[in-house]
Amino acid sequence: MTKRDYYEILGVSKTSNKEDVKKAYKKLALQHHPDKGGDAEKFKEISEAYAVLSDDTKRQQYNQFGHAGFDQRYSQEDIFRNVNFDDIFNEVFGRRGDNIFDMFFGGSRERRGNDLRYDLEINFEEAAFGVEKKIKIPKLIQCNECEGTGADRGHLVKCATCNGAGETRKTTRTPFGVFSQITTCRECDGYGEVAKSKCKTCNGSGLLEDNKTITVKIPAGVENGNRIRVPSSGEAIKNGKTGDLYIYLRVKPHEIFERRGNDIYLQMPLSFSQAALGDQIQIPTLKGNIKIKIPGGTQTGTTFRLKDKGIETLRGNGDQYVQILIRTPTKLTAKQKKLLKEFAAENKETLKIEKGFFEKIIEGF
Repeated sequence: MTKRDYYEILGVSKTSNKEDVKKAYKKLALQHHPDKGGDAEKFKEISEAYAVLSDDTKRQQYNQFGHAGFDQRYSQEDIFRNVNFDDIFNEVFGRRGDNIFDMFFGGSRERRGNDLRYDLEINFEEAAFGVEKKIKIPKLIQCNECEGTGADRGHLVKCATCNGAGETRKTTRTPFGVFSQITTCRECDGYGEVAKSKCKTCNGSGLLEDNKTITVKIPAGVENGNRIRVPSSGEAIKNGKTGDLYIYLRVKPHEIFERRGNDIYLQMPLSFSQAALGDQIQIPTLKGNIKIKIPGGTQTGTTFRLKDKGIETLRGNGDQYVQILIRTPTKLTAKQKKLLKEFAAENKETLKIEKGFFEKIIEGF
């Protein structure tokens, strides 16, 4: 299912500042909050949009990659994590909003295996155009023999310690009254069932060490330091959900190109004669060479813009900028030296005439 654009959901423009985003969310939150008779899914949708657009880093990555690339970087829980809804809930509903995570994710947090990190180096072109990479990850996986239960042939029985409740209750009588303390059952780890006999393959742990090879799709336009989330590719845990894998990208510098945002910069050397007389030259781009015309009299530092020849993203293409650097010859033939001396002499006379012309103009003032 295609997700709606976050800006469209909140009814704000892409140039809106944080205060505009906050005002739009407050208005919609009051309208759609379930406590006010609103639709819970609609409220979650606008809250998700606010969580992204109110955070500078998430907003920048969403603007660059759209939903397809953004969802590879953030899980639903990541999107809402560390977002402060307190101020808004205080203003709109007169109470704190620190239970919003539980509202969207069911109140209880499911046991999860460890998230894993993998540092992946890619070259400049791979970052620009996207690429698929196969990587090998050493990690804990679920035992196939017992399906992660730790029980021989998966045969589980009710935990005798908690009677299948997954928790134990301890009651203490004090002079101030009777107090009850409820804790997770240590025998079954809150699962309510235990192995009748241990799995011989994993010795009852439900887990095995393995090296898994996975294929990762790197979207076009990624930058150095970006991360990609691969759901359920982290470490497994007994009687719980597998963690996620986070791939951190390191983009190797290019020999001739420099990236600034989505624009590409290139320094192009020219000979003195090319700059003075003009020429048609080949310019390297990410998609091959193209010809451009250099007008006569071009100075060093002159920059030419090649529209849409930069990094391509879902939100548009960058440009390529070509800066001219004029090379001074270091080895000259006798003939070349003679011609340059003649040129210098003529140029000196021209400068004298120009100097006299400007001096007369200044005297006129």
